[in-house]
Amino acid sequence: MKNKSNLFALTAIFGCTLFSCQQEISPPKPPNILLIVADDLGYADLGSFGGDIDTPHLDELANQGIRFSRFHSSPLCATSRAMFLTGNNNHVAGMGIQGRREGVAGYEGYLSERIITIPQLLQTKGYHTYMAGKWHLGAEPEHHPDNKGFEKFFITPQGGANHYNNFGILPQAPISKYYENGTEAEWPEGAYSTDFYTDKLIEYIGSNAEDGKPFFTFAAYTSPHWPLQVDEKYWRKYEGRYDAGYEELKRQRFESLKKAGMIPENALLPPSHPNVKAWDSLSPEEQKMEARKMELYAGMVDNLDYNIGRLIQYLKEIGVYENTLIVFMSDNGAAAEDFYYEAGFKDLIRENHTDAYADMGKPNSFISYGPQWAEAGSSPFKYYKGFTTEGGMNVPLIISGPGVENKGSINDSFLTLLDLAPTFYEVADAAYPAEWNGKVVKPLLGASLLPVLTGKKQAIHAQNYVFGMENNGYAMLRKGNWKLLNTERPFELKNFELYNLETDLSEQQDLKEAKPEKYQELLLEWDKFSKQVGIVSPSPKQGEGIK
Repeated sequence: MKNKSNLFALTAIFGCTLFSCQQEISPPKPPNILLIVADDLGYADLGSFGGDIDTPHLDELANQGIRFSRFHSSPLCATSRAMFLTGNNNHVAGMGIQGRREGVAGYEGYLSERIITIPQLLQTKGYHTYMAGKWHLGAEPEHHPDNKGFEKFFITPQGGANHYNNFGILPQAPISKYYENGTEAEWPEGAYSTDFYTDKLIEYIGSNAEDGKPFFTFAAYTSPHWPLQVDEKYWRKYEGRYDAGYEELKRQRFESLKKAGMIPENALLPPSHPNVKAWDSLSPEEQKMEARKMELYAGMVDNLDYNIGRLIQYLKEIGVYENTLIVFMSDNGAAAEDFYYEAGFKDLIRENHTDAYADMGKPNSFISYGPQWAEAGSSPFKYYKGFTTEGGMNVPLIISGPGVENKGSINDSFLTLLDLAPTFYEVADAAYPAEWNGKVVKPLLGASLLPVLTGKKQAIHAQNYVFGMENNGYAMLRKGNWKLLNTERPFELKNFELYNLETDLSEQQDLKEAKPEKYQELLLEWDKFSKQVGIVSPSPKQGEGIK
């Protein structure tokens, strides 16, 4: 990055364009950055993406910004967080899996010293750094946010938690612990996660609002991650909406996504995962319970949107909204896990929770909506969270704020979560160093989105750009519109399939026999990529990959 040219560009973007030509007299302030991450939100949930859930605040954000239809996360929570907070591959960042393999580089289970995090680097440019919500990048205090650049934070270190209390739901955390600014903290009695995390973010931003310094705020919401819990007033409005079942919702959303312009007219709806039972095979009682699951999920998304609206309104009230770059995304595809019925999890969960219909959504309930509704959430893509299919990785992204042109538009170019860190660094005029704290660090892997946000380009990656991902044997590699895909375990090279996403968005036609040269080309890219990032693929162990 050449500082002089970037300062000139930033002055043009964030100067007269937004604040009139008085900015020629005084330099423009660096933009604030607000990164909002929903947990397990499906591609087809938001109103602006063609979904049926009421999300007016996010829809308005989309109206004031750009929706990205082909933005790719990783397929799992922790690996995504490791990647977007560092701009590097999950193995390089220390999260080769969602658990830990002792003594294996790349599988430390916490952020490594091979990378620099966004808050660490932005602090060198005078940014305040705040976060609230889910960390999932190291449970031990020495691996918490204060050691990775966050000035103020309130977190749950684990991958999941009750939304109302500290009743444990994961075997490694029988009682959920919370931490604030480096000290163990109590969960406030009766507080609801999304409401409380929003309160904390507002508190942190407000604590330094008068000093004139910019902020980087990470809103790491735990909604709509299981267990599906939310106050009744949010889910009641959806009562009866999903009585036709998950197959019908999947079909409806497929059509509404086309109407919204998020998928092409020639897209095909993929068949459901084999684990999904036909709706008509369920008893009336089972259908009633299933419909309530989706009502609860919709209520959680509704509440999430409400709280995002609160956050945006606060930024307006303190006069910083116009100078805040807002990025909203989901960390992976819709979630299919249902640990209430799974060995290794159910015993702990059932100590304090029930799945009774009368209690669904309450603090003592544990409900997940399973692969059946996740298929509707991931429409029009194949499968859901955990898989390296498009359904596990193609997620919603909205960016709005200073310098963002083509408001209300849809960008269909291929992007990944690795592109966020370079974007933030460019708008903050922060150069990424070769060393950090006396240690050599790996270079960034993504590219800045600024040329797309400012309307200068439609895409930032060339057709030969390579992006790969592996977690516990599930793997993919993308080069242009061509994609290698493996969804079998244990991992073997021969199980890779080949798809052309330009003509087969739902990954239904394996072309490795029809296109042997392209298949070999991508296998060579895989070999290069896997060696570059240090992939080790032993068989998954019990408890690894906890979402």
